[in-house]
Amino acid sequence: MATFRPRKITLPQRAPYVDRMPPERRISRRRLRACHECDWVMALPPLSSGQQALCPRCGHAAVTRHRYPAQRSMALAITTLILLSMALGYPFLSFSASGVSNHIELLDASTELIHFHEPLVAIAVLLTTIVLPTVYLVGIIWVQAGLLTGNVLPLSRLITRSLIHLYPWMMVDVFLIGTLVSLIKIASLADIVLGPSFWAFGAYALLLLATTQSVDRDWLWFALAGEPAAPDSARTGEPAAPQGLSGCSTCGLVNALGANEKGRCQRCHEPLHLRRPYSLQRTWALLAASAIMYIPANVYPIMTTTSLGSSTSNTILGGVIELARMGSWPVAIVILIASIIVPLGKLIALVWLCSVAPRAAQMNALSRTRLYRLTEFIGRWSMVDIFVVAILVALIRAGNLMSVTPGPAALAFASVVVLTMLAARSFEPRLLWDYANSAQGYPNDPSLPPPSSSLQKGPADKEQPA
Repeated sequence: MATFRPRKITLPQRAPYVDRMPPERRISRRRLRACHECDWVMALPPLSSGQQALCPRCGHAAVTRHRYPAQRSMALAITTLILLSMALGYPFLSFSASGVSNHIELLDASTELIHFHEPLVAIAVLLTTIVLPTVYLVGIIWVQAGLLTGNVLPLSRLITRSLIHLYPWMMVDVFLIGTLVSLIKIASLADIVLGPSFWAFGAYALLLLATTQSVDRDWLWFALAGEPAAPDSARTGEPAAPQGLSGCSTCGLVNALGANEKGRCQRCHEPLHLRRPYSLQRTWALLAASAIMYIPANVYPIMTTTSLGSSTSNTILGGVIELARMGSWPVAIVILIASIIVPLGKLIALVWLCSVAPRAAQMNALSRTRLYRLTEFIGRWSMVDIFVVAILVALIRAGNLMSVTPGPAALAFASVVVLTMLAARSFEPRLLWDYANSAQGYPNDPSLPPPSSSLQKGPADKEQPA
């Protein structure tokens, strides 16, 4: 299936065509956006299908335009739901070894973990692969059906707000990779048969990815609630915070904040702040918790394998070494990167970003922002090892002849993945640009606290640029 690659358009530092418009048209055409990563205010030019507008300062994708956005995303969502129902209704995998055979369905990957007293891990697997994607797809269908019929259905704005928050926690593609890794690990020990559900699930994973890419958030919010006029005092080519503005992270609208530097978006009612309150403190706390959980996740065994009455417990690193000894170097490298290098690298990267954010006047803000994007993107792929355990526990159940049971490290490692994802989402990337704003001479609000106090806020203070 062809991958959608939008043609990128880098926005100019300022938008001269806005100022040249007649006064009677200036408000209706002045579509301003504030970059969510560097806080740069820009005016969107008219975009055609397949075009993507990038922030001129940091390169963040501000808007991606699609052709037939409502029809496209609704058709993909319906097809994806049909494939999910097929994946749930047929056998997923089956194996046979030494006269013993077993087959599983897709739901067994989570339900079998409950039998081994791992309910939290089972819930995580079920939510990320079935429940949250189903809610997302039903939400897309509900909202787009109202737009296509000309009558916006109830709760459409609330549902649309929720879609952006659900997206990072859908890990169907990661589960598919985990399934393939599981098959490679046991291919030399048993005969594996791929059931109809496996192929339906593969198509479901690909179409879910296509569905998420097809959602044109900018067009969707315009269709639901129009485009309220930007504040008259808004200036393009400057950061938003010194102007008392904030770009909504959900619908993109530029809003003027009140005297207390907070409020709600006038279009989608999402809470707004000049900077997320206590962002660094939350991130530090989540990083500390994930660092603590990282120790038992690597010290204790993540699963125990029984073969012909002999049991062997493997830690994450032990499993990588065993795969390498078996000659499965590609799989060993995948597990090593996803389960050891990525979590540790993400912890180090976020610790470094939190350390330099309050005092990084001479450092490259663009490079730090790119590191943050990479850190946020790769975190979810660490769940591969948890999904491998879920598949093997459900599939290999032959008692003392051959079986796999989850180890105590499974819950600890799943906690590391979730905590690091929460830490990345709680970090405020705009803090990385605040010193750059000061160095470039942009006006600042004198009521804001100095940057050196960003780690010692009182209850009434907020993390704002200097």
